[in-house]
Amino acid sequence: MNKKIKHVSWIVTSLLILLCFAGIFGCKSKRDNQATARRMVLNVEYDRKTGLKKSIGTYKVWEDRHAHKGRMLELDILVLHAEDTEPAPDPIFILQGGPGVPAVDYYQQTPVPWMSRHRDIVLVNQRGTGGSNKLYCKLPGSDDNVQGYLDPIFDIQSFRTCLEELKQKADLTMYSTYAAMDDLNEVRMALGYDKINLIGYSYGTRAALVYMRLHPETVRTAILIGVAPIAFKNPLFHASSAQQAIERLFAECAADPDCNAAFPDLEKKLNIILDRLEREPVDVSITHPVTKKPVQVKLTRDAFAEALRVMLYSTRTNHRVPLLIHKAFAGDYCLFARLGVEGNRTLRNLIRFGQLLCVTCAEDVARIKPDEIPRETRGTFLGDGRVRRQIAVCDFWPKSILPSDFGEPIRTDIPVLLLSGTLDPVTPPGWGAEAASHLPNSLHLVAPGAHDLGGPCIEDIMEKFLDAGSVKGLDISCIEKMKLPPFTLPQKTAYKF
Repeated sequence: MNKKIKHVSWIVTSLLILLCFAGIFGCKSKRDNQATARRMVLNVEYDRKTGLKKSIGTYKVWEDRHAHKGRMLELDILVLHAEDTEPAPDPIFILQGGPGVPAVDYYQQTPVPWMSRHRDIVLVNQRGTGGSNKLYCKLPGSDDNVQGYLDPIFDIQSFRTCLEELKQKADLTMYSTYAAMDDLNEVRMALGYDKINLIGYSYGTRAALVYMRLHPETVRTAILIGVAPIAFKNPLFHASSAQQAIERLFAECAADPDCNAAFPDLEKKLNIILDRLEREPVDVSITHPVTKKPVQVKLTRDAFAEALRVMLYSTRTNHRVPLLIHKAFAGDYCLFARLGVEGNRTLRNLIRFGQLLCVTCAEDVARIKPDEIPRETRGTFLGDGRVRRQIAVCDFWPKSILPSDFGEPIRTDIPVLLLSGTLDPVTPPGWGAEAASHLPNSLHLVAPGAHDLGGPCIEDIMEKFLDAGSVKGLDISCIEKMKLPPFTLPQKTAYKF
């Protein structure tokens, strides 16, 4: 069977054959056949900037995959067709993070990724993140309530209200990673692909690992960036990982003569700032992120710590942290508060928190033991507030149905490339090493960077790995030449911000 998407009519007419052959759905009657064929709807468009072809549409799956009856969900699909006229037969399926980030929505506004030169790229909004049953929760924080962007995300009353709303349209026990990865395999078959390559980012690495456990025969290779294996219990390790990242960032600054001269004693200054805010929060005037008019916000210790953690995610923002701490220590919190609001605003608008809870409450929080919390949070700038608040919400949130062996490490002989950033504040290199220890045909690379690890060197290694389909003999020498971006120094403030 041809493994490339040629046109929409081909997909619709062949969909029934593919699904019946796979044994996923019964083929009881002509009416049933027609209904199954109508599950996928794709429209072909051409990108105005690049001229490249893309197919956009939906695919329907059962919310209850075992019962095969009841509510159906429409999953958004985006296929970015390869530039080559004779592309490789194995596409790239990209799995996004969060959990709760809609892959299609996230990539719609970005340029065509470099991977599309030789392969189709397939993006599917995971169940609960988009399409017909988006598990959206209205949280503190809006453009009419900027203060809410600095308040804790896991507000019990907000999520109780959200739960009552979502229960009217969804069975929240049906939104696990396992269900989503079975959805993904169904989409793969519907599109006519045999083998695929997986690229997972952050939580998407967990999803990719689960997919490889469920459907190993369909995976050619996998690339995991910012690795969150099964042993990773979200958000138990957020505090210790963020502390590790900021200590390494401070060490990088101390080793840089210019940064060290401009911002000495950063750890001591940070501790003093946190103590001050613990005793008395400060009122700060910032620029509204949309209207650009002045607006007042209150900065507490917890708000400062969480905003700082988010800033550490990216090399686009973490190199500013020494300057921000320096200014805050001097009593000027304006720049920090403004950037904190902007970062938190982006995060809350991106993630579908109802879906995040459907995944993490069962897959992560349920495995956290009480005595682990003080061990993983003691002596950190973040403290135990985040993990305890999320546990409190999970206490009343429905738990997704999982297989009994969910907590077991995932083992596979599939070629896997794992990539970790030296300054990653949420999935530091230790998690990549843990996952790799169960993957005998893998290579774990640690490179200068944060949670958004990337750049020409990383892309070159990924491309070579995809072409070869193996980690053996992979040229990784460019990593030795990679450098972190320079720190933002006082004299550069005018054009850095």
